[in-house]
Amino acid sequence: MGQTALQIHGEGLSAAASGEYRGATTASRFGDPQTEFEAMRRGCGVYDLGYRAKISLTGTDRVRWLNGMVTNNIRDLQVGHGAYAFLLNPQGHILGDLYAYNQGESIMVDTDRGQAEKILATFDHYIIMDDVEVKNLSEEMTALGIAGPNARKVLAAAGVQVPEIEPLQTFEAKCTCDCECVTCTVVRGDDPAIEAYELWLSPSEVKKTWDALVHHGATPVGSEALDLRRIVSGMPLYGVDIRERDLPQETEQARALNFNKGCYVGQEIVERIRSRGAVHRKFSGFLADTGAGLAPGAKISAGEKEVGEITSAAAVRLAQGEKTVALGYIRREVGAPGREVMIGGVKATVIQLPLNEESLAREESILKQHSA
Repeated sequence: MGQTALQIHGEGLSAAASGEYRGATTASRFGDPQTEFEAMRRGCGVYDLGYRAKISLTGTDRVRWLNGMVTNNIRDLQVGHGAYAFLLNPQGHILGDLYAYNQGESIMVDTDRGQAEKILATFDHYIIMDDVEVKNLSEEMTALGIAGPNARKVLAAAGVQVPEIEPLQTFEAKCTCDCECVTCTVVRGDDPAIEAYELWLSPSEVKKTWDALVHHGATPVGSEALDLRRIVSGMPLYGVDIRERDLPQETEQARALNFNKGCYVGQEIVERIRSRGAVHRKFSGFLADTGAGLAPGAKISAGEKEVGEITSAAAVRLAQGEKTVALGYIRREVGAPGREVMIGGVKATVIQLPLNEESLAREESILKQHSA
C-alpha cells in the first residue's frame, strides 16, 4: 500500500492526519470531518483521488473485448463519455467495479487501487488472441476531486472553465494554477446528490493544482468526510457494501447493468435473475436517532424476524441533531421507504437514497413523528 502522489509531493499537507483508504495512504482528515462534509454540501471541497488506479486499454480489439468483459455497454460508448460497470466471474459473482471512459484511441479504466491487482489479473486471464494491450498508469497519473455547489466557480477562478457536461463526460482542459499552466482531463462525477468533478493530471502537477484550488476557496477534505458523503449519497463501496457473494441486482446499481449489449462474462446468471425476478434482498438506506448498534455487521429485524444486515454507517449532523445514516441489505418485502425496523436494538427507518436537502428534511420529519 503506497502513498498517493499528493501525499508524496504535498509537503504542506503534513498537518493532515493520514491513513489507508481504498488501497492507498491519503489524508483522512484536515480538521472536523463533519465540517469538511458540510463544505461539499454547501460550498466547495477539494480532495485527493490518488487512491484511484488508472488502467489504459489500447489495441484494435479493446472495445469489443471490454464489452465482453463487463456488465455495461462499452460498444456504444461515445468518445468523451464513461460508464460504470461490474466485472463478474462466470458464476455471476462480482469481482470488482470500475468506470470505463472512451478516450478515442484508448479506453481508460478507473477503479480503486485496492481492486487494481485483481482486475489486472482478470484482464490478463481473458486476453488470449485479442489485440488488446493493458497498461497500469497509476504511477504516471493521479487525480484530484472537487465537489459542491461552488465547485465550478472555484474551478473557473483557478482557470478551468467547465461547460455544461453530463455525469461521466470528460473534456481536456488547461488550468492556469496562478500563472502556471497545467494540462488535465476534467471528468464530471456521478454522485447523485452533490455536483462533483475530477481532475486527472500528472503527479508532478498535483500539489500546485491543489494549492490553487484551496487558494480560490475550496476547503481541504479528507477520506473520512468522503466516506460520509458516499454513505449519504447511497453509493456502495466494493469490498464493504458490495461483496463477491452479492448478486448484481441485489446491489440496486441498475446504472451498472445493460440488458441489450450482447454476451459478457457472467451474463447468463444476470439474465436468469432478471427473467425469473428472483431477487429477495435489496441494497437500501437507513436513518436512526442514535449511532448505538448501527455498525457494519449489525442485523436488521422486523418483528421477530431477521431481515438483513448493515454494511456501512456514519453519523451526520442534521437540523435536529446528530443522526446515523446506514447502508445495508434488507428483504424486499419489508424494505419499502418509511418502514420501521430494528437494527442492533435501535429503532431505524428505511429511507430512499440519496439524501439531499429535500429528502433530509423529509426523513427528519419521519423520525420526529416516530419519536413523538
